[in-house]
Order: sequence, then structure tokens, then C-alpha cells
Amino acid sequence: MLTPSTALVVVAGALAGGFVTGLAGFGTGLIALGFWLHVIAPAPAATLVAVCSVVAQAQALPTIWHAIDCRRVLPMILAGLLGVPVGTMLLSRLDVDVFRLTVGIFLIAFSGFMLLTPGQPRLVSGGRMTDSVVGFAGGILGGLAGLSGPLPTVWATLRGWTKDQRRSVFQLFNLAILAAVVVWHAVSGLLTPKLGWLIAIALPGTLVGAWLGAHTYRRLSDKRFHELMLGLLAISGLTLVWTSI
Repeated sequence: MLTPSTALVVVAGALAGGFVTGLAGFGTGLIALGFWLHVIAPAPAATLVAVCSVVAQAQALPTIWHAIDCRRVLPMILAGLLGVPVGTMLLSRLDVDVFRLTVGIFLIAFSGFMLLTPGQPRLVSGGRMTDSVVGFAGGILGGLAGLSGPLPTVWATLRGWTKDQRRSVFQLFNLAILAAVVVWHAVSGLLTPKLGWLIAIALPGTLVGAWLGAHTYRRLSDKRFHELMLGLLAISGLTLVWTSI
């Protein structure tokens, strides 16, 4: 059994991570791991992040249900699922720390450029084929380092879609990729009884946090959501750089 202090940290991390995911459509691991890694080993913490991410994103899905365009998002999801095993195979061939550092620097530079540039740069070219390429690359990053979210989020931002349109793309993409990760972890025997206790403790906080975040999201303008996305991408980049050096 878990100690009361450990359970409290797990609940706090779940609530904070769920809120950010309900608000932004991603970010459970970015926020929750700051709590959980103090009381949970990295391997079970990673599985717990995947489970809670799937639950939080499913909880917040009705918020952007009206904006979902299957013709836009399905090519990205299918290509992403194909990219996951490719990324997994690359694990033994690449220096993951160097890779994470490179991605982190890119996210910081991109976020800074987008925040400081007057207006919003927008890509009007590229169709479903380009979307599929982005999805495939996102799947590779997910399989390689658990980074399925940043690239589709960057792409949706560059496309200049509304907040609901861009969120419907990267939230559904992350939901599909992370659900595949959960299934893979289950098949690999990583869902242990102790992890089951952690999941049971974390899920109520995740659900409440995601509900609160989704209600806050409805009050955001496109401009505020744009700034929030770039801010979270910058934090993700800083986190990757910090953990790679």
C-alpha cells in the first residue's frame, strides 16, 4: 500500500496534469511528472502518464467534438501509428539525450519566434500528404522519446487554424498515439498491481482536473489559446534541454 504522503503527491500531480490537458489538449506528462518523479520511479511514472493522458484527453474531447474533421486528422493518426514502431527501433541507434536536446532547442526557438513575430505566420500550402508526413514524424518521436505531441502542435499552429480546429487535430493525434502506448505497456506486462493502485488514486484527480480545464478552455480567445500553446511548447523545450545536460 502507498503511504498517505505519496498518495497526496499522486493526486496533486494528477489534478494539475489533468487541468492543463483539459485546458490545452496536452501536457499531462509535462506537469504531472514534476510531482510524481519525487515519489514514483521513472518507468511506472511513464506508464501512469500515458494512462492519465488518455483519460484526460477523452474527458475533454466533447469540448472540441464539433470541430473534428476526420478527413484532416485521420491521415495524421494512421501515419503516426506507423511511425511509432520506427521510433522504437531507433532507440538503440540514436543518442536519446542528444536527440532530446535538439528537439528542446527547436521548441524554444520556434516558440520565441512565433511569440515575438508581429502577426501570425501561416502556411497555406500542403495538403493531406504533408499532414501525413507530420503525423508519421510525430509517431517516430513518440516511439523514440515519448514526444508525440510537439510536432503536430507546431504544425497545427503554423497552419493558422482556429483554436478548436488545431486542438481537435493534436488532441486526437495524441489520444490515438498514447492509447497505443498504453496497449503496448499492457502487453509488455508493465501494468503491475502496484501501478494499478497508482492509477486508481490518480484517475479521480485527472478527471476533475480535465473537467475544470475544459471549462476554462471555453473562455479563451484564439489569441490567448495561441499564446498558451506557444508557452507550453517553450516549457516543454526548456524541460527537454534541462534533462539532457
